[in-house]
Amino acid sequence: MTTSPAIELHESNRGAWLRERRLRIALLVGLLESVLVLASDSGWYWVLALAAAAVAFHFFLGRRARYHIVREISWIAASSQLIAVLVPVLWVLVKAVAIVVLVVMAIVLLVMLLAYRR
Repeated sequence: MTTSPAIELHESNRGAWLRERRLRIALLVGLLESVLVLASDSGWYWVLALAAAAVAFHFFLGRRARYHIVREISWIAASSQLIAVLVPVLWVLVKAVAIVVLVVMAIVLLVMLLAYRR
């Protein structure tokens, strides 16, 4: 029994290379784009529009594309754009939770200080 991966019908060498590395490529592109979005305030709407376009292209055209490399590139584009949208959203949520925790801690400490005063 061999351990080499099976090659799909009509899969080129470039398509196989992309298939093996598509998650790493998507994570790298998503990370770079997320850092750019977090560093600038103007890029959020463009990233959201690109994510919608990339996901729509992947679902309507990319999954049924004739060439394997087009399917892989559409998957990478859709995944990286979703990561680029998800990271700033999580950043805002974590920041909001941190602010709420700090406010609650401040209120508890204030109550403790006022109770100690008596």
